[in-house]
Amino acid sequence: MEHLKEKIRSIPDFPKKGILFRDITTLLRDKKAFAELIDTLASRYGGEKIDVVASIEARGFILGGVLAYRLGAGIVPIRKEGKLPWETCTASYDLEYGKDTLEIHRDALQKGDSVLIVDDLLATGGTSSAAVSLVEQLGGRIVELVFLIELTELKGREKLSGYPVFSLIKY
Repeated sequence: MEHLKEKIRSIPDFPKKGILFRDITTLLRDKKAFAELIDTLASRYGGEKIDVVASIEARGFILGGVLAYRLGAGIVPIRKEGKLPWETCTASYDLEYGKDTLEIHRDALQKGDSVLIVDDLLATGGTSSAAVSLVEQLGGRIVELVFLIELTELKGREKLSGYPVFSLIKY
């Protein structure tokens, strides 16, 4: 996956000083690289029963939508607080540079649904832990959490211990 890693742009001091932002827009823009990314992830889950792909705002939507289509699954958005129009469940978490809250519609999952959680980046694990909490509040069964990128030095995987985690590219 080194050739995909080379397509990702690194931007220092964004969104604040001391953060090295991994910009995936350069990978997404490359149609061959994007196709390979989606094909690789789809083949990983091709034999798995996935009812729903739960994708985390915002870049997770890009990956999650295409992956759900390829897997023949539904897609459920996990959004930041105040952006969903109906009744929600909420979970708050710490970011590497602040605090936030995620929401999911109360009727987004049926009890026992097999759920693949998708996001672009695993950093400290706070966002993903909140997503796990939301899926479990609704009775979903987590198949795996999948990420394009994992920042290993931030140890987010440790916060997700007990759940299967897959990341395609590690920094």
